[in-house]
Amino acid sequence: MLQSLLDWAQNLTTRHYVNMALAVVALGIAGGFWLSNAGGPAAAECPANPEAAAELDAAATGLLAALQPTGTGRAYSDLEFIDDTSRPMKLADFSGKALLVNFWATWCVPCREEMPALNNLAAQMDPDRFAVVPINLDLGAEGVEKAQAFLDEVNLPNLPLLADPSFAAFERLKANAVAIGLPATLLLDADGCELAVLAGPAEWDSESGVRVAEKLIEVSGV
Repeated sequence: MLQSLLDWAQNLTTRHYVNMALAVVALGIAGGFWLSNAGGPAAAECPANPEAAAELDAAATGLLAALQPTGTGRAYSDLEFIDDTSRPMKLADFSGKALLVNFWATWCVPCREEMPALNNLAAQMDPDRFAVVPINLDLGAEGVEKAQAFLDEVNLPNLPLLADPSFAAFERLKANAVAIGLPATLLLDADGCELAVLAGPAEWDSESGVRVAEKLIEVSGV
């Protein structure tokens, strides 16, 4: 009886350390995303731009009235994610374009409902001057597959599959007090500098949505 108890305790201890080791490995895999997306010293500097933020605020009427101008100088050019081939990317890869960066997930019903409007907006804008950058936040490789299946099912040809399966990008938004839920949207200038944010969904393909996108291009100087 005593020996059985000792064997049970030893097995339990072994499983404990194995589980701890697996957890450390998992943290290490996600660590690269998390460290970059936490907005550490590697992040580029952005000057405050209250004038551009004010112009966006004036354009954001009607269905876009919830848009919040910031122009605080927060930089996002170093934000990391992957494309549909798992190739590492950063927002800096879109440098030179005004950016609407939308964070979404397949389990988020308002996100799913918003995606067609984002697809339509992307179709209306000059791709050399403006880009809709939708970043999916479903966790893990299975999450990326879910995101691709949704985009295929709904037929959104103007929206690329981009993803941060570590969820670190959204943790950065929370740390910056930009958002507490999904969907969340950043409006960035051509250098990846924040000019405005929007918490929640919007009719981006409406007249007011297009007006905001056009104003973003104008204030970004592209």
